[in-house]
Amino acid sequence: MQIDVDFPGGVRVDAHFGPFTVHTDQSRPDGGEGAAPSPFDLFLTATATCAGFYVLRFCQTRGIQAADIHLAQRLEVDPASGHVTKIMIEIQLPHDFPEKYRNAVIRAAEQCTVKKHLEQPPSFEIVATRPEPSLV
Repeated sequence: MQIDVDFPGGVRVDAHFGPFTVHTDQSRPDGGEGAAPSPFDLFLTATATCAGFYVLRFCQTRGIQAADIHLAQRLEVDPASGHVTKIMIEIQLPHDFPEKYRNAVIRAAEQCTVKKHLEQPPSFEIVATRPEPSLV
């Protein structure tokens, strides 16, 4: 998968892949207009929505209505570094959710691909290139 990034103005950064464009911006205090989520907010959103997908599929395969299920993601942040030290996802189940599936729906959310990648992160390699000069 290739993601192409461009800079449409201000501190906005857009990512393009396949037929999609993901817009990002910074908050006003960080020099942006707050017109889109920040890249880090999108990163955090990926963990919550990925877990949500696994909960949804769990329910769909068992014929359980998922409309009344809610996920709430909260963070613990190290005040010294500002880094997230813990991501907590609470699956809020309706009263009529089958009790026999309570632990299983947690296990389903734990299958989140984003979470698994964070637990065993990839290595990064960043390079800078220049196009070859044209011989025309």
